[in-house]
Amino acid sequence: MNYFDFVIVGSGPAGLGAAFTLVQKKPGASILILDSEKYSTGGLRNDCKMNFTFPVGFPLDIWNRDDADHYLELVKQILKPAILGKSNLKIYQKRASRLGVELVNIQQTHLGTDGGLELIKDLLAALQEKGASLALGERMTGIDPDRKCITTDRRDITYGNLLVAPGRKGFRFLQQVMDSLKVAYVDHIVDIGIRIETKAEYYPIVKDYYDPKFHFPGKVRTFCTNSGDAHVVQEKYTTVHGERYYSVNGHAYSSKRDGNGLVNFAMLKTVRLTEPLVSGQQFAENLGIQAMLMGGGKPLMQRVGDFRLAKRSKMESFNDDLYHFKPTLQACPGDLSLAMPSKILRAIWKSMKQLDTIVPGVLHPSTIMYYPEIKLYANKPRFLDYHFKVYDSVYFAGDGAGTSRGITGAWASGIRAADGMLK
Repeated sequence: MNYFDFVIVGSGPAGLGAAFTLVQKKPGASILILDSEKYSTGGLRNDCKMNFTFPVGFPLDIWNRDDADHYLELVKQILKPAILGKSNLKIYQKRASRLGVELVNIQQTHLGTDGGLELIKDLLAALQEKGASLALGERMTGIDPDRKCITTDRRDITYGNLLVAPGRKGFRFLQQVMDSLKVAYVDHIVDIGIRIETKAEYYPIVKDYYDPKFHFPGKVRTFCTNSGDAHVVQEKYTTVHGERYYSVNGHAYSSKRDGNGLVNFAMLKTVRLTEPLVSGQQFAENLGIQAMLMGGGKPLMQRVGDFRLAKRSKMESFNDDLYHFKPTLQACPGDLSLAMPSKILRAIWKSMKQLDTIVPGVLHPSTIMYYPEIKLYANKPRFLDYHFKVYDSVYFAGDGAGTSRGITGAWASGIRAADGMLK
């Protein structure tokens, strides 16, 4: 049987943040980083856009400004971000404030998908050089907390302290771990929305502010803006019943590559569900399955021009005349209003009209709306202490555990959990 002082499940930002803290503060300790994928996963692989300003990425029920600022400084020491400049911000903020909309000024950096892969390579090499062990492509399958032992698809591993940080895609896996440990949790918050794709000339704010963070009334926000060489992609998820659905997402390559002249970003509405609903995750999954049913196994896409005319998009909607750019994701043309809950769609459409007043042009008839974009990071475990401890010698961190929303918040939560493990 293998023994390690510290076992970290998940090699995304939360796991990496914890690992760097452990190798720095306790050199010589045996550390294992485990991941079910054959490569390091997490937000660093997809676009690698990072925000370094509270409260972006920090759930307010477990973070305050002083703590977040403290841990963000520690994140910066490892990642050494080159903060992007901004211009004309006051013009956009003035327009937004007239509508009751907030444009948040965030410190940001962007490496792109290709830059993120290089960063991951360097980070993993640095950890291995400091003595940490990697086990990529090895899946945790069970836990015996009394023996302080986890089971994988290859072996049994005993630990001194265990951090479980699987990220958003590990949402259901984390629930299985919590059920095994009899850890109480709430699963009632989800983000449901669409991804917008349009020409950069119709969303020119990206020249002044790479990833503008607009917060609209009705709990709608912009999220994850990509420009330059920008693409919409689909990510595969499996429901609790084994059904498959796709959620759309976006990414962009670094500025080293020639651009395609497009922009994409998400418009998300936060939905807080109440009793008697059992699982926000299953509610969101059912929406994803419904979209797949209508799209023949693919996400849906609709031109703004068709939506405004209350008609579905068809393949001929994607032509070279008025609708003069091709979608970067070959989704299924359709009618979003048949697939989305009306309350969510109305809130998002109202926010899009406000956004078009702030940044005129974004609702050009050619603009594409992709659906669904679903964010599953709503687990709210019962934590036993400040450091996200859930059981004797067991800690959680990252987006899947509800301790963060994004790369830097996840990295900070990993450091905070590692500080508890070291005690």
